[in-house]
Amino acid sequence: MNTLGAASSGVRSVRAVLFDLDGTLLDTAADISVALNRALAEQGLPELAPAVVRVLIGGGVPALIGRTLARLGAGAAAVDAEALLDRFTFHYGCINRHEEMQTRAYPGVAEGLAQLHALGLKLAVVTNKPRQATIELLTRLGLARPIRAVVGGDSVAHRKPHAEGLLRACEELRVGPREALMVGDSLTDVLAARAAGLSVICVPYGYNEGADPRSLPCDAFVESVADLPPLLIASGIVALA
Repeated sequence: MNTLGAASSGVRSVRAVLFDLDGTLLDTAADISVALNRALAEQGLPELAPAVVRVLIGGGVPALIGRTLARLGAGAAAVDAEALLDRFTFHYGCINRHEEMQTRAYPGVAEGLAQLHALGLKLAVVTNKPRQATIELLTRLGLARPIRAVVGGDSVAHRKPHAEGLLRACEELRVGPREALMVGDSLTDVLAARAAGLSVICVPYGYNEGADPRSLPCDAFVESVADLPPLLIASGIVALA
């Protein structure tokens, strides 16, 4: 089993775990693709294949829109990025409030969150997605109960990879950075954790802007969130409740 050494990571004991959302807890790519293509169609622009959109995900909606326009090149030069962002947000909100939603939790997420909660750990989500949209998704998928804090991209002045969101979550949970760790799927998450002084664990199945998540310079990997509780126990940085 992978272990997370207390001495090497700077963690003495873990009291809180912070999670990224898209690509870590939830597979949102299908709904993001549908919403983006609806917004593009309204602008008279060609649709992008879901596999292409998946590579563009990361860093929040403004980054997604910027990468989309860059991908489309000269044909999208006259498009108002803010208008496209607004229409994407509208369509994505409609999808998330109706039965057509395809977003699902990754295997092991519900079990892992429940096990971490049972160990007495405080849990938070730190995402570049808007806070209210995040809460609605977690609630609809039955994952909200063990989550004590949600910090969205609109909750702070600086989004990940800046440290502000992670430090805000630690403050809301009343733990220090050395008492928390971050779980994510991208370089954005790793950089944010390093900047905030947190250890970081990565999952191998996320987006990471198309790059292999296993190449990330994190402290450890888990195949699923369900593997996180035994990793922490085996590493000796969290005690059995």
